[in-house]
Amino acid sequence: MAGDGYRVVVDPTKCIGSGQCVAHAGAVFDQSEDDGTVVLLIARPPAASRAAVDKAARLCPSQAIAVVDAD
Repeated sequence: MAGDGYRVVVDPTKCIGSGQCVAHAGAVFDQSEDDGTVVLLIARPPAASRAAVDKAARLCPSQAIAVVDAD
């Protein structure tokens, strides 16, 4: 089920288009065809995606991805 305890926030203005997010969590992230910046596909991914999303955020060279625990 989506929305299991966390949400993802992206800042496309920080993104440099490295594609680490898509490489590690392609079900959650994509890249814009216009400029290659991050596109968030699912703001509240399922719990099963958490490890991949955390890795994508950690490996983002421009820190354009944040993982926020649910309130």
